Amino acid sequence: MQRPLVAIIGRPNVGKSTLFNRLTGSRKSIVGDEPGITRDRIYGEVEWKSRTFELVDTGGIVPDDEAIIPANIFKQASFAINSSQAIIWVVDARAGVTPLDEEISVFLRNIGKPVFIAANKAETRKVEEEAAEFYKFGFELSPLSAEHGTSVGDLLDNVFEALEFDDEVEEAKADEIRLAIVGRPNVGKSSILNKLLGEERVIVSPIAGTTRDAIDTHLTVDDQKYVLVDTAGIRRKGKTVEMAEKMSVVMARKALERADVAILVIDAEEGVTALDANIGGYAVDSGCSIIIVVNKWDAVEEKGTNTIYEFERELRRHMKFLDWAPMITISALTGQRVTKILPVVAQANAARNLRVPTSQLNKFFEESILQPKGGTAPAPIKGGVSRKKVQYLTQGGLRPPLFVLFTSGGNKAGLHFSYLRYIENRLRDAFGFFATPLRLKEKHKVKKPSR
Repeated sequence: MQRPLVAIIGRPNVGKSTLFNRLTGSRKSIVGDEPGITRDRIYGEVEWKSRTFELVDTGGIVPDDEAIIPANIFKQASFAINSSQAIIWVVDARAGVTPLDEEISVFLRNIGKPVFIAANKAETRKVEEEAAEFYKFGFELSPLSAEHGTSVGDLLDNVFEALEFDDEVEEAKADEIRLAIVGRPNVGKSSILNKLLGEERVIVSPIAGTTRDAIDTHLTVDDQKYVLVDTAGIRRKGKTVEMAEKMSVVMARKALERADVAILVIDAEEGVTALDANIGGYAVDSGCSIIIVVNKWDAVEEKGTNTIYEFERELRRHMKFLDWAPMITISALTGQRVTKILPVVAQANAARNLRVPTSQLNKFFEESILQPKGGTAPAPIKGGVSRKKVQYLTQGGLRPPLFVLFTSGGNKAGLHFSYLRYIENRLRDAFGFFATPLRLKEKHKVKKPSR
């Protein structure tokens, strides 16, 4: 049994993605003009009352050009609806009931699953009262504002009561490391996956994943459980190179949304490309820990045209933003150094769960941010007009580690990126944070005027 799945559905532009991002605490829903990208199902996790359930954003329900019928309305959302335990139906409280809402209500009454109406955009008391007209559909109603987070907790309380949780699943999920192997076409992702599975010889039967095209493969090595998120299907017959590259990005982003650690595969013979850097950027944005795996290294060694030091220097030049990500050279064809990958993945996953004790963080703050004589060190801000002081530092979260900088003085402009980079580098020097991105968030305190 997997974690409960809840599907978000609704017509376009009612705020489904905003609500998804609000509930999952992320910015996972992809925005773009490419057909097939904005309509793809996006998955995330929601934690509520010490439990976790899966949430899927199905994209906008768009009626057929000629007729508004359920078969066409729910073509994109049918998989998620069939797999879910409950449905969150997002409507626009400002717009009121529309003909398409009427059609959707008929469909939902016939599926036999709990349905909860999220009447979005109810920022005012007047709109909240007008949302009452949605009660006529016979489902639990929660007027709310996804943008501001108002009354979202009421919706979660209602949904939570309708879900069935499995304690054994929760414990098993907590011990798993979700691993995504990403990269552009033909760099050897599938070969690496097969070699990892074939050499360890401890394969658990493949279990269907939460996305339509992906299969999650469960693997246990040295008592550590891994879930290999497959990104198969990136390249299909008849697709142009350009389309294959577009699909590689879409599939990589799908896998990264659900991964703890990403293996970014680079072709040693071709070197680093712009697409490699783009996919690496998406991995950073997703908050994954990252291992750079340079495949086909045996071919480079045979030619004798490059050394590992020269290659890494070139790689770092193209992807400066990943200077903290370790690099491993392998050959999926011969199996050379493939066994080194999973221990490094486990080390990276441990780092993303690292919480620095308060006493050590205070000492770090004094030595790295405060001036030796005890005065706070002024930090440059964007624009360089005035200076501000970092008063103290706390760790606000994990996976990846989040640090909050409380500042005063200067103005509300953010700290200069060079200063934030300085603090990030000092944090890595002091505590390691192997192969994981760090998030730095600034909170500015404004002195209240005296009366």
